[in-house]
Amino acid sequence: MEHQDDGIEVVRSDERTTGPQTPGMDRQQAFATDTFWAGFVRTEGGLVSGWHHHGGYETVIYVLDGTLRLEYGPEGADAVEAGPGDFVRVPKEVVHRESDPSPEPAQVVVVRIGTGQSTFNVEGSSPS
Repeated sequence: MEHQDDGIEVVRSDERTTGPQTPGMDRQQAFATDTFWAGFVRTEGGLVSGWHHHGGYETVIYVLDGTLRLEYGPEGADAVEAGPGDFVRVPKEVVHRESDPSPEPAQVVVVRIGTGQSTFNVEGSSPS
């Protein structure tokens, strides 16, 4: 990681570290402080992640490649899909799972603002 005298930092793609993991996703951390988290996530085509939420963090996702599908709500009844160039906002504590219904890997940039632990893996979707 490059540090500049004015406090600007650069994390190169080969310098990202393993971020908090959820089954089915490769989450790589670029920056993490007490109030934000930023990184890169890759989901292989056809894979579905485990259910999880991000506690007291609000999450913004920018889709670089592939298709991102997020299921949420009781029994995962609600869903949104996003493609390259789309932004997605996930509010604090919303239980969800991510998938890539396309054959190509989905690659996204993630920024979270909040406090506390940034990822909680859970057994299932939100109760009805």
